Amino acid sequence: KKYEVVDGQPKYTQEAFSTCWATSGLHYQTFDGKAFDFMGTCTYTLTKTCDTDPTLPIFSVEAENEHRGNLKASYIGSVTVHVYNIAITVVRSENGIVRVNNHRSHLPISFAQGKLQLQQKGKTVLIKTDFGLKILYDWDNHVVVKIPSTLSGKVCGICGN
Repeated sequence: KKYEVVDGQPKYTQEAFSTCWATSGLHYQTFDGKAFDFMGTCTYTLTKTCDTDPTLPIFSVEAENEHRGNLKASYIGSVTVHVYNIAITVVRSENGIVRVNNHRSHLPISFAQGKLQLQQKGKTVLIKTDFGLKILYDWDNHVVVKIPSTLSGKVCGICGN
């Protein structure tokens, strides 16, 4: 929820988000709800800022897909978020741990005067920023990326624009 003053009165408004997800390194749903299957074993940009507006936050979210025993199946090996000049990598099966600029760190932690927060929610890591970017990854097979509607059309990647 977002706190605003409307006509001199304090008011909470529900901020709108667009959601993208990837599961098994194979099934994807974009910010605008389009579902597709895609097989590949590389590092893919799920979303990043790609608008020239200097007021926009600069960030990227990447997922690395790896083979799972046979060439017809892949899984998410890691998720990397670049924001506030910090690289956060969450590696599959390293539950409760994230790598911050290649240093292993235990959750919860926060950076950039609290603008970037990382915490564990059940079996999932939640990475969130002050501008409304949220990434959830279960240290296994499922990653969710949420962006505030203010960034619609200003990002690019597998999740769409």
